Amino acid sequence: MILVTGGAGFIGANFVLDWLDGVDEGVINVDKLTYAGNLGTLKSLHGDPSHIFVRGDICDRSTLDLLLARHQPRAIVHFAAESHVDRSIHGPSDFVQTNIVGTFTLLEAARFYWNALPADERDAFRFVNVSTDEVFGSLEQSDAPFSETSLYTPNSPFSATKASSDHLVRAWHHTYGLPTLTTHCSNNYGPYQFPEKLIPLMIINALANRQLPVYGDGQHVRDWLYVGDHCSAIRKVLAKGRPGESYNIGGCNEVKNIEVVHMLCDLLDDIRPKRKGSYRDQVTWVTERLGHDRRYAIDARKLGRELGWKPDETFESGLEKTVKWYLEHEQWADETTSDEFQDWLQINCQKRA
Repeated sequence: MILVTGGAGFIGANFVLDWLDGVDEGVINVDKLTYAGNLGTLKSLHGDPSHIFVRGDICDRSTLDLLLARHQPRAIVHFAAESHVDRSIHGPSDFVQTNIVGTFTLLEAARFYWNALPADERDAFRFVNVSTDEVFGSLEQSDAPFSETSLYTPNSPFSATKASSDHLVRAWHHTYGLPTLTTHCSNNYGPYQFPEKLIPLMIINALANRQLPVYGDGQHVRDWLYVGDHCSAIRKVLAKGRPGESYNIGGCNEVKNIEVVHMLCDLLDDIRPKRKGSYRDQVTWVTERLGHDRRYAIDARKLGRELGWKPDETFESGLEKTVKWYLEHEQWADETTSDEFQDWLQINCQKRA
């Protein structure tokens, strides 16, 4: 079996579903079920003996020790994290606790478990740390994309805590020999993404005839990665990656935020047109985010060169799949957008318009 942390969140749940659909190996799925964790995403796995779900906190060492001893996983894939930049600005303490203290606790549990394994199982064991390109800071338009050797220059509480967790993972490999691997991904999108993030927020607001809030001048550039491609890359890293190494995962799709919003509006205009006008009419400009990084871009050539990975989706094909998924799963979105989430939107976006 493998142990997955944060497997009820957006990327983690997609990974669990993808893994169990294509690999004959079980998953122990540990998730705290904060606002972004959604068991409804895993509904298709109900009653599946290959999926063991445990509601637990990665800061709880006793739970981690018990699960590792009981299930003897051959690998840990660590997704669990607080991940939204705006939330980190308003409340950084949760990010410090989960991203730093939680990663430290998980590393220590993994180290003691790994040390007690027989030699052949020790050699085969892997700890995959799923991180973000935001730890590298911001790029100017003329700068080369981030590589695995780019300097860490985090600019938000979120990226600073993820950078801290990366450094812990690196130290546990170099000091203790724990066979770790770290991945840095660009902006993910796709099914089951919590609607505080740009693409699902725009889709859900558009359908509800609400404003489509765009920060600043809308010229911020992101490299967009379809979540299914991210999952396939992590499988490659787990299977073939060299312990101690890091691998960048990007979609090779640099797009400005306002262009993303316009593409979404145009897709909705084609697939589910309004009675009058265009969804573009709902675009609203709001005050710039504090410390908003201007551009992210990923150089994923190492992953392609060493492990033979490349993304299957273009941004156009992945975006169309994503829009159609949300249109076909409006009940999931309705259940996910709770009163607490609407209060959060009011605080973070509408009051800034």
